[in-house]
Amino acid sequence: MLIRITLTLIIKRLDFSNCESAVHGNTVKYFTLQSSSLFGAEQLLFKCEKRICVIGAGAGGLAALKVISDSAYFKSGKWSVIAYETRKNVGGIWLPAPPVVDVYNAPITPLYDSLTTNLPHPIMAYTSYSFPPETSLFPPAHVVQTYLESYAAHFNLMSLIKFDTTVLDARWESTQWTVTLSDGRHFAYDHLIVANGHYHLPRIPEVPGLADWMKLGRASHSACGQDIAAEMCTVSSVVVHAVSVPGAVTNDAANLVRRGRPIELKANGQVVFDDGTTEDNIDHCILATGFHMHFPFLEGASMINKNIPPDSPPLPVGELFNSTYHVFPLAKHLFPLQTQYPISSIAFMGLIVRVAPFPLMEAQAHTIVRAFADPASLDPIAEAVDIITRADKIRRAGASTPLDIAKAWFRFDRDDQWNYRDELYQFAQGIGSETPLIKVTEWEKELYDLKVELKSGWEDLEKSENSREWLKDVGRNGVQDWVGLMYRVVDYARTRKNLLGRL
Repeated sequence: MLIRITLTLIIKRLDFSNCESAVHGNTVKYFTLQSSSLFGAEQLLFKCEKRICVIGAGAGGLAALKVISDSAYFKSGKWSVIAYETRKNVGGIWLPAPPVVDVYNAPITPLYDSLTTNLPHPIMAYTSYSFPPETSLFPPAHVVQTYLESYAAHFNLMSLIKFDTTVLDARWESTQWTVTLSDGRHFAYDHLIVANGHYHLPRIPEVPGLADWMKLGRASHSACGQDIAAEMCTVSSVVVHAVSVPGAVTNDAANLVRRGRPIELKANGQVVFDDGTTEDNIDHCILATGFHMHFPFLEGASMINKNIPPDSPPLPVGELFNSTYHVFPLAKHLFPLQTQYPISSIAFMGLIVRVAPFPLMEAQAHTIVRAFADPASLDPIAEAVDIITRADKIRRAGASTPLDIAKAWFRFDRDDQWNYRDELYQFAQGIGSETPLIKVTEWEKELYDLKVELKSGWEDLEKSENSREWLKDVGRNGVQDWVGLMYRVVDYARTRKNLLGRL
């Protein structure tokens, strides 16, 4: 996206946070159960059958902690869990940060001050925890951050998280994962849950002249191009939205110019596009070009291969690949089908895009508990067939190379996310499972498809200062309040559009 204006841009839970044992070569696993409020300085030693390390305390990591700590395995002391979070609080990308770069020359979060959700929060929220009554239907980022903090507090998750602690290295050694932390300590775990997110390391395209623009501060990276373009149209004389996918732009602002892929950014402010057209006097370029999937802690001991996997079938033998667009091959989009370590010893959460992420990751967490408790529940042959079937589906949709397949792998079609969620909850049932059989509701499916109309109608209500009246007491009687509100907003948006069309 190119812009002709320079931008400035009261019962306390027992504390399991000390549930970790240093690696000394012994095969006995244990944890220390400690609670200063109930036991003073006493520490009780318990044998622990499974010790679980969660990497990251954003929305995915919190879902994993919540579901695991709700399980009978955890409550009985058979399992322990700890999450390591690099930053000082929960929230992941929703947690604000100063506009500085980290060791990867990347911003700590792509969050920007005016960001609002692109999904209505009743669809976006965890199934186990709603946003508060009268919350704006498309809340700003700081409300989502407060919601995640509230979720962590409500389910007593904070004591299970070590903040200001980065996992530098994780490697499988014989029968366990050895994890190295930023404070120099090393610990052993039976299972890893990777929930470090995938909105961190910017994907910078190779376009002639772009590197010079970035050095001069004339180009920067951000998140959703649609949202940024819409906002820039309110403050810029002209916004040029360059997209490579036909029909991807839905903004109809009068000062929006649509162009194809840029192929050169010149020093004089001219940008050349792939169809031969040019735009002059461009002041700033915002790159909404996505992010790399990035797992540096698995690269040191070659736990993951940083290349595009070969075409399949057959599936690659022995290795897990990170193409930076997808992780492959994963059973149930979670568990690595490879031979370096047990399939169920590690799970990758939240890699799927263009979905309602929080409830999907909650469903993934239930599936992870089942697989950790019963590794035999994962059938490698059946999972391999599912992976090959998905690859064939993506090819039929037009992907012709391994790179094309990688780019499309985690982009779910209209019904894929709903079927996937239902399948995860079905799998999580198992023998003796305490997981509720949650099925995606029809209103979720219908209203997700109407999200653009919903947001348009809601933004109009906010501009006219009528949204507060529409929100009065909504949510106090449960989720059906929100469902009714959303359908009313859709009707409002359609009526307004019809009226404007007659003018």
